[in-house]
Amino acid sequence: MHIHKTLVLVLLGLSLSAAADEVILNEAYEVDGIDLRMPPGKTGMLTFRECSDCDSHTVLVTVATRYVINERSVDIAEFKKRMIGARDAYTTVIHDLESDTITVIDATL
Repeated sequence: MHIHKTLVLVLLGLSLSAAADEVILNEAYEVDGIDLRMPPGKTGMLTFRECSDCDSHTVLVTVATRYVINERSVDIAEFKKRMIGARDAYTTVIHDLESDTITVIDATL
């Protein structure tokens, strides 16, 4: 019986130490199409809000940023063109916290 208690305590201790080492690498934001302002070129600052009353976030997009519309990868030019007037687009923005850049912008139209 003591072996079982010891084993449970050791496993519990390991799980707690593993949870303490957990690091958040990315943050995902859900954004309406109307609350997304694209940079003028292939790189630059993306500005977005999670809601109309929320504060804006401004984060760098790079040439490595991926653009996806309806589960299909597109280039930034097509993404911008398709997003014009897409007020109800459901968009997910993935922010890499370590590099402080946007890695993916994924829209469903």
